[in-house]
Amino acid sequence: MPPFVRQLARSAPKLLAGEDRLRFYAEQIGRLSVDHREQLRGFVEQYVAKMHPMGASDLDMGGPATLGRVWYRVDGDKTPHFELGVASNDEVDILILNLLSERNQDDLWEVQSADFSYQLDAEDGMRKRFRCTAYYDNQHLGVCLRAINEEVRPLDGLGFHPVIQKGVLFSNVRSGLALVTGVTGSGKSTTLDAIIDANNQDFDGHIVIIAKPLEYVHNPQRCIIRHREVGPDVPSFKVGVSQALRQDPDIIMIGEMRDPETIDAAIEAADTGHKVFSTLHTASAVESLDRIVAEYPPYEQERVRSRLADVLNLVVSQKLPPKIGGGRVLAKEVLWVTASVKAAIHNNNTGEIYQMIWEGGRQGMITLEQDLFRLVRERKITPDIGLQYANNKRRFQQLMQTA
Repeated sequence: MPPFVRQLARSAPKLLAGEDRLRFYAEQIGRLSVDHREQLRGFVEQYVAKMHPMGASDLDMGGPATLGRVWYRVDGDKTPHFELGVASNDEVDILILNLLSERNQDDLWEVQSADFSYQLDAEDGMRKRFRCTAYYDNQHLGVCLRAINEEVRPLDGLGFHPVIQKGVLFSNVRSGLALVTGVTGSGKSTTLDAIIDANNQDFDGHIVIIAKPLEYVHNPQRCIIRHREVGPDVPSFKVGVSQALRQDPDIIMIGEMRDPETIDAAIEAADTGHKVFSTLHTASAVESLDRIVAEYPPYEQERVRSRLADVLNLVVSQKLPPKIGGGRVLAKEVLWVTASVKAAIHNNNTGEIYQMIWEGGRQGMITLEQDLFRLVRERKITPDIGLQYANNKRRFQQLMQTA
């Protein structure tokens, strides 16, 4: 730790606590020389640089919960690394605040959290990007950095049925809403990047990506690809979508449908003839439908349900169970919205949709349990892991009994 960091950490008046103390540190950091600020960043970068060699997907540091350690998630398990030393909560507060721009700090003061992107210039000349979140933890700051894939996985490598692979391409289906859902860390961004990359190579057009923060930056090939980050480039997802409609796009990718306003904007964009991709934090296709409708008050739900049925094309819900021999593997549930599915959504009979997915293999559909069973048969995961990750454990057990 650079000596001046400990001096700065000791300089805060004892009567200051919580946000007042953090604001004091932010003011002091703003007065540091460029050389001192680069030293702070370099100290953090020694931790970040270890992620790639160890195969870590995430780094956590800061706040009382980490006990002054740096924690890494490798193959799904998050553990502390003691050889990196121990820092005080105040010292790590200073390190984290130094990573934030003034706009990021404004977000932090306003909502106690700030999302931002981070770039590391590696020794091999490559630039490695990270999606980051800084947030309050018991009156101090914590930060999580998630590594962004340096290369886009090919769409062919995700194991989708040919019907689905064609369905996500603008050249085959030119409008509608497609969702990729899953819990945090389930690979949603990887799947969306694969879809965007496939379209980038498939047709001549314009793609607008609205995200917070920006993750993988696509190189234009056959498409113009605009990358607009909520905060620096546009004030909100909703405004970003509204502005995109005046920018002559073919595809709009919305990083996350996190509120009714963004959901309305996504549905409107799809309804006006654009192809829209977005994400939700849900564990199954049916749950995704119910979650969207539940975001609205009861008197609006019928309207939303009807509009959703009209524009929705596809829902992919995914998980990343641990793979035999190390690493993780993609398990997914795929709902292709047929006429029968549309009718079920319209009539608020979403409970029937799981069986439609179960029986919809010819149309590219598969339940999560069927896909987990496939991974067990291919000896990629164990039966116990399959059962652990299944949403419908009874159905998964039935499949295992027939094996």
